[in-house]
Amino acid sequence: MNKDILLSSGKERTFSAVLADLQSLFKGVVLIANVLPVLTGFWLAVHFTDASFMAHFDVFLLTIIGSTTLMAGALVLNNWYDVDIDTVMARTQKRPTVTGNISLKTVLVLGIVLSAIGQILLLFTTMEAAIYGFIGWFAYVILYTMWSKRKYTLNTVVGSVSGAVTPLIGWAAIAPTFHIVPIVLFIILFIWQMPHTFAIAMKKNEEYKAANVAMLPAVYGFKMTKRQIVVYVACLLPWPLYLSSLGVTFMVIATVLNVGFLVVSIGGFFTKNDLKWANVIFLYSVNYVAILFLMMIIVTFS
Repeated sequence: MNKDILLSSGKERTFSAVLADLQSLFKGVVLIANVLPVLTGFWLAVHFTDASFMAHFDVFLLTIIGSTTLMAGALVLNNWYDVDIDTVMARTQKRPTVTGNISLKTVLVLGIVLSAIGQILLLFTTMEAAIYGFIGWFAYVILYTMWSKRKYTLNTVVGSVSGAVTPLIGWAAIAPTFHIVPIVLFIILFIWQMPHTFAIAMKKNEEYKAANVAMLPAVYGFKMTKRQIVVYVACLLPWPLYLSSLGVTFMVIATVLNVGFLVVSIGGFFTKNDLKWANVIFLYSVNYVAILFLMMIIVTFS
């Protein structure tokens, strides 16, 4: 394979550089992280309805590919709309929308096409799954990106809806979501995203201020943000008890994770280095959600 690729702009760039641009455009880490709750929701629906995974393997592929494509479209549209903010913030200045490596028109078309394809694929699963997919897309692209992000500190609450519906998409592809398990998964993800996002906002506080983005730390300061983090983490404590159907082992592990999360969060009131503490909260939150949703799958094998 030729290591050099000639772009329409006339710039000759390496294949690895193009891949890096695409990963940045699709926000690869965020995209992959959102696939796990979809997978977990699907798997648990199979488990609790005594369905056969292999008998629904075609639905599984449609669900994973459709939801991933739809989310990719939403993330691409977010990059297209936020190009002015990304130009100011240091952590986003290498995105292809900012550098010009990919034209804004191309990004817009790509975002729309991916969103449409993802939505269509979900329609081949169930209407309920497709509706949840659209709710997540609409909440992220319209309500968060285009409406609340720049104006209101409640943008985090609005944006959390898009991430919280992911297990509902997976579950709804197999069965109706009028069941305690998918409802609790939605609630856990919704709550979890608040301290997770607040930690990121603290880490990048100066950049958000420079870009005039109404994140909580930028508007109300670190003390308020720390209190909010503790409140939301404390709200996670009771929910493992509503997942008793997953067994004692899961409830114990989930409770230990929650208590650990709360201890680390309270530590913010005593830290002398707010940014270092915010990074600890961020890392804990990432591992928290990964372990929690993987455990939901693992315990059903026993």
